[in-house]
Amino acid sequence: MNSFVRFGWDLVDEVPRSIRLLAERTPVERVRDPHRDTAPVAAWAQVWAGALPGGTAGQPLLAVLAVAVAALVALAYLAGRRGGPGRRLTSEADRARFDTLHLTALAAPSLRQGLTAAGARPAARHLRALLGTSALAVVVPGELLAWESADTDAAQVVAGRDGAARRLVAPHGHDPLGHAARAVHESRTRVLGSTEVRCGAPRCPLRGAVVAVVAVEDRVLGALVAYSASRPTAPLVQATEEVARWVASQVELADLDLQRTRTAEAELRALRAQISPHFVYNCLAAIAVFVRTDPDRARELLLDFADFTRYAFRREAQFTTLADELRNVERYLVLEQARFGDRLTVDLTVAQEVLQVTLPFLCVQPLVENAVRHGLEAGHGSVRVAVRAEDDGDAALISVDDDGAGADPDVVLAAVEGRGARESIGLGNVDLRLRQVFGDESGLVVDTAPGAGTCVSFRVPKFAAGVRPG
Repeated sequence: MNSFVRFGWDLVDEVPRSIRLLAERTPVERVRDPHRDTAPVAAWAQVWAGALPGGTAGQPLLAVLAVAVAALVALAYLAGRRGGPGRRLTSEADRARFDTLHLTALAAPSLRQGLTAAGARPAARHLRALLGTSALAVVVPGELLAWESADTDAAQVVAGRDGAARRLVAPHGHDPLGHAARAVHESRTRVLGSTEVRCGAPRCPLRGAVVAVVAVEDRVLGALVAYSASRPTAPLVQATEEVARWVASQVELADLDLQRTRTAEAELRALRAQISPHFVYNCLAAIAVFVRTDPDRARELLLDFADFTRYAFRREAQFTTLADELRNVERYLVLEQARFGDRLTVDLTVAQEVLQVTLPFLCVQPLVENAVRHGLEAGHGSVRVAVRAEDDGDAALISVDDDGAGADPDVVLAAVEGRGARESIGLGNVDLRLRQVFGDESGLVVDTAPGAGTCVSFRVPKFAAGVRPG
């Protein structure tokens, strides 16, 4: 018995100090982790040691061993919780990093509208929280875009003089435009003290400000004015500059989005301009013939022609569904069959699963027009055009195949790259827009040779972020 007791005490001597301290605590004390409460485990150990009702007093060895085991269980439990997949934020640094990322994620979508009032006002609240300042103003030359403060006094919208546009005015006589003017003019950060930041309120909480410019490619677009309740510190100056740089990066991305949209619109206008005047003339001539021989069919063709031109020249659409695109292709082919009769045979095969796939406007019709023009108007006796839209897993495979005269691959490559003649309607335009929207894997694939016909195909994903018809 004595040897067992001696062995037990030797074991306890090897127990870490943190565990031995646990045994010295009184029954009502709790063992706390900064983020976890282990009191139930400690209380359970003390019951075993006889310190709480239900225990047996006067057994020091059992008490120490029980407390040691309980503490080890508690430490193992806490370690497992910290290292698991659902790990919580266990330090102020972790919490600060999370808060920073969260606030920037909230502010970013608004700033992607550009440095405008509509974008700056919802973003200002998150930017002020990010900096932890008493107030924050977002300005551009001549205009206060947003004002956000910790107190309940908000900026007011007032009418301009002599019929000028309404403008935003900061409360208590604050002048963010005046505070930012010199920094914007000199394109550098300025720190303002209490003498420069004057307030009309009896107990104005603002005693200083940091003005950091928002610049893109050496162009100063505006500034952030971060107001503090005391003289601004060096960390606040650095933080305001970093936030201003981040705002500038979001504004630059907004400019790129705008340029991309304008480029796509210009390319679409160019494609519409490429719709051959000869096609319009020939359609009307064919319809004029049917007016005398088959008035009912002439009426139907006129309606198809009206629907075709209305679809092709509508202004608001950048994307459309495959169903709408193929419906317009069908109208086009009906008009061409009225011209060429039995010389043009059409085979349209569409999988129902891909009808709602979204793709850039006017992507299929130019390919079909190429097949008809190069198959028939090049002197070929007749041509069969097959338009297929197939289900290909997570994508739609669209192809336009003809058995016409074919073409030299080098000539087709030049047309796809935009170096070909105007007669190659829209190949380069369609290829460029597909790649811009879906990536290079969605570009046109052309299989052709002289005398072997031509097959043009491309794949588009069934779902793509930011791509919606309308």
